[in-house]
Amino acid sequence: MPDVLSVAELTAYIRQVFETDPALQDVWVQGEVSNMTRASSGHWYFTLKDGSAQLRCAMWRSSVERQSFVPQNGDQIEAHGRVSVYETRGEYQLYADRLRPVGTGDLYQQFEQLKRKLEAEGLFDEARKRPIPPFPHQIGVVTSPEAAAFQDIQNVLRRRFPLARLILSPTLVQGADAPPQIVAALERLNVYTNVDVILLIRGGGSIEDLWAFNDERVARAVAASRIPVVTGVGHETDFTICDFVSDLRAPTPSAAAEQITPSIEDLRADLLSLDSFMTGLVTDHLAALQANLAIAQRSLGHLSPASRIRNLRQRVDDWNARLATRQMAHLNLLRERLANRAAALNAASPQSILSRGYAIVSRSETGQRLTGAANVKPGTGITVQFHDGDLKARVEDKETHERYKRTLF
Repeated sequence: MPDVLSVAELTAYIRQVFETDPALQDVWVQGEVSNMTRASSGHWYFTLKDGSAQLRCAMWRSSVERQSFVPQNGDQIEAHGRVSVYETRGEYQLYADRLRPVGTGDLYQQFEQLKRKLEAEGLFDEARKRPIPPFPHQIGVVTSPEAAAFQDIQNVLRRRFPLARLILSPTLVQGADAPPQIVAALERLNVYTNVDVILLIRGGGSIEDLWAFNDERVARAVAASRIPVVTGVGHETDFTICDFVSDLRAPTPSAAAEQITPSIEDLRADLLSLDSFMTGLVTDHLAALQANLAIAQRSLGHLSPASRIRNLRQRVDDWNARLATRQMAHLNLLRERLANRAAALNAASPQSILSRGYAIVSRSETGQRLTGAANVKPGTGITVQFHDGDLKARVEDKETHERYKRTLF
């Protein structure tokens, strides 16, 4: 080391010496508390003194939050921690991480022994802990009916979740008779009720006041419960064996009641939000269905048999009109042909021929038509048929006919 050191260098060296000494890094110190200060940061600052000396102490917030009691000026306590140097002031001090009243050392030792034992058996394992039902209908309560904690949780539940029904299983929560009564109270709820969750609660107190909840019998009864157990014992800084075994640990009884129940106001807000959300969903869904229905109706209109039938009917009407037109044209053609043929037949008829100066000659006696002169003898009576009547005559000899100028009949 150099011959001359700065104050900071010497102080840092002394701190290093302190912090490398194992005896100073794990030490219990007993003394009277004085100058107790609780800073707004959550840290504690105090002095331990006896008749001959004093020791400055600091306890950080992380350790304060685990502390089971709050020491007051004049209390005799035992403080555990490590010794180091606060270089800014050049003072050595104890950085405490645990405090206990003088005379409770045996209780802490028993606490740690039982904690290690039950932890080794797996009673603290998170895997064995059961979920707390989100909407408990019945809540079992294990506590003293006269306890302020019982009134506190009733007030919380009336405000927060009045739908839940409380079933009290009364017991002592302090003293030598408390552990077996707590065990019996837990058993009553497990055997005779169907509560959804059990609250094991007690207000704050000293380590001796809370010792019933560090009893092995109580811890094992909590672990054996078929119903989930929530503990709310003491204040936020108090920890008991039952807290480690239970399915859920709450810092206070009131906090336990809050942690196992939903807020009815939050539920109302959630329901209103869900109602609005569902209304929007249904409205959007109906709008989409209506749009799809309109599309389907249009498609159905194009694909509908009625539309095709209308089209086919129109085609039938067209065909009927075309058929009628063709039939009329055909009939007109037939009429024309008939008229032509009738005219031809009329022109070729004997009556028409007779009207043009021709005549039909037949034998008067037999009516046989004469088609030539060769077969007719003179003196034969004949009938000459004109278009407007008949004429009777007799055949004469053509040689003598010219000589006589007379009427034959």
